Amino acid sequence: MTDEAPGPQSNDHEAHEGHEDVRDRFDDLSRLVVDAGLSVHKVLGPGLLESTYEHCLVHELRSRGVASNRQVPIPIIYKGAKLDAGYRIDLIVENSIIVEVKTVEALTRLHEAQILTYLRLSGLRTGFLMNFNVTLFKNGLKRFVL
Repeated sequence: MTDEAPGPQSNDHEAHEGHEDVRDRFDDLSRLVVDAGLSVHKVLGPGLLESTYEHCLVHELRSRGVASNRQVPIPIIYKGAKLDAGYRIDLIVENSIIVEVKTVEALTRLHEAQILTYLRLSGLRTGFLMNFNVTLFKNGLKRFVL
């Protein structure tokens, strides 16, 4: 029996397992965000204001023990100057996922460009567009990953 230190394969395996744990927790959080949106849609249905769904989604997430912030300002960095250009992210969940709430006839490329811009400006990697003005929630849901 020897007292050799574990080889590189062991360390790589442990690092890989740690990465999988983070990814699993992130996937669980993503599923929770989608499920919370589905719950809000089931209760309220389509036809209300964005702010109503936003408030209810925050309430639903908090009731599940998930931290979220509403209307988070996001500055623009222009030539080294930090400018408040009036951009607001609807929700940031657990400081890691952006949720943009919509109540539109259909999601467009403009909505997609908006969330992609918010992801770039915030430094976050994952976001959801949730359009509550649909009969089936899954038809108004779109995930974005940078």
